[in-house]
Order: sequence, then structure tokens, then C-alpha cells
Amino acid sequence: MTEGSCEYCAYFIYDEDEEDYICDLDLDEDEYVSLVTGNYKSCPYFRDGNEYKVVRHQM
Repeated sequence: MTEGSCEYCAYFIYDEDEEDYICDLDLDEDEYVSLVTGNYKSCPYFRDGNEYKVVRHQM
């Protein structure tokens, strides 16, 4: 799994209206422009959506 891969991100959700997966991250205009125009190796807003990993950490 690649760090920052949208497939594994908690913000990557299925939108029934669009019938496709979208990034549901709530960004303001400046943050969005920075994300789109930035030269990132991985998304700086990535949050691991792996619930099992979170539970293992809590044990």
C-alpha cells in the first residue's frame, strides 16, 4: 500500500449521486489550490482509513 493512495484514504468515499468515488475532504479555496498545484509525492491530507490498524494500535 502506498502512503497517500486515495484508495486507502478515509476521505475517499462512494457518492451515490455521482455513482463514483470522490475525495470528501473539506478544503477552503486556498488549501484546494495548494493541493492541486503543489508538487507532493503523496497527499498531505491523507488519513489512513484502515479501521483494523487503528484498533490494533489501541490494544
